[in-house]
Amino acid sequence: MSVRDVPAADVTLDLEREARIGLPEAILCEPKRLVHLQQILVEVEAAKKPLLLTRLTEAQHEGLASRFALDWDPLSRLATFQWQPLPEGTPRPLPGRVVVVAAGTSDVPVAKEAVGTLRFHHVVAEEVYDVGVAGLHRYLRRAEQVRSADIVIAVAGMDAALASVVGGDVGCPVVAVPTSVGYGVAREGYSALHAMLASCASGVSVVNIDNGYGAACAALRILRLLARHRGA
Repeated sequence: MSVRDVPAADVTLDLEREARIGLPEAILCEPKRLVHLQQILVEVEAAKKPLLLTRLTEAQHEGLASRFALDWDPLSRLATFQWQPLPEGTPRPLPGRVVVVAAGTSDVPVAKEAVGTLRFHHVVAEEVYDVGVAGLHRYLRRAEQVRSADIVIAVAGMDAALASVVGGDVGCPVVAVPTSVGYGVAREGYSALHAMLASCASGVSVVNIDNGYGAACAALRILRLLARHRGA
């Protein structure tokens, strides 16, 4: 049975996930029926909790917008529900600087998914875009900013060489995100994935193709450890 055949009544939210692992449940929207999403939002609304929705399509957003107040970004396809930014002057819950680096403008939607996920958790990421290795001077102009980060998320398609460049240039954790950008043998991101996994830069971690959300969650786990260490 596919998810499209599951009755809406079978939706079960994991509202205790944040208490267990520090990260609340997020909803992958694209493969779900509208009735599933409607029920999820009704339950979250009753629980008075904020919710992050990933891969929310334009059609799904239109189907939900008449009933629910969503803050939706069409580029990243992220939406938030019942989320509020921290009041001015409020200390941020997690320390550390995250820099999100994207090789080309075609990689920006995935990078924005990472940035938006971090923002949902009240982490402001610095964005460094269009610095792919086809013009290495572009990266070198921003290298000092990247080197000063506590965590770097490197997003690239094609040959995905940016992850190796960043991994060989910074001393902090690097989370690499292959994207499905590229022609022919790029194979919808598989070549980028394999290139990142085979990187000669030591210690680069790699998430799934186009998974900006997963990269942000990896960064958030590291930030939680930093917060624990700095508070000790």
